[in-house]
Amino acid sequence: MRVLGIDPGLTRCGVGVVEGSVGRPLRMVGVGVVRTAAELPTAQRLCEIEAGLEAWIEEHRPDAVAVERVFSQHNVRTVMGTAQASGIAMVVAARRGLPVALHTPSEVKAAVSGSGRADKAQVGLMVSRLLRLDSVPRPADSADALALAICHIWRGGAQARIDAAAARVATAGRSRP
Repeated sequence: MRVLGIDPGLTRCGVGVVEGSVGRPLRMVGVGVVRTAAELPTAQRLCEIEAGLEAWIEEHRPDAVAVERVFSQHNVRTVMGTAQASGIAMVVAARRGLPVALHTPSEVKAAVSGSGRADKAQVGLMVSRLLRLDSVPRPADSADALALAICHIWRGGAQARIDAAAARVATAGRSRP
């Protein structure tokens, strides 16, 4: 499975593509950041994020997209920009028919480090170890995007099987007289 992880942000939107499956070594396919200039109007910045994510999907052809679930912070302005970038990421993936999964920051941290309270340095270090990289990807947004992709590979497959089983049970229940 090839997953594009997206750490949404209005100024820096981290992107990382990881290939692998549960129980097998993971491989980094690509990592980077889609950047926008703070002085541009928000609508223009969102268009640039859309174009950047479209290019990443076109180049790397992921099977799924994992986006960090936006959580409430104290700075409403930051949350709004993150939420807007997240929405763009989901639309870009959905437009191409790609499944989209949302993972919370603590879920991602727990998946890659074993602790939902790990700090950015710990997550970056574990990402570099899991992907057998010589150094931690910089900026942290790109390491976070790789962590999202890893989390989805390890947890997303199981969740997809649970969702499919639940759908089968629901369908079977409706077809009974």
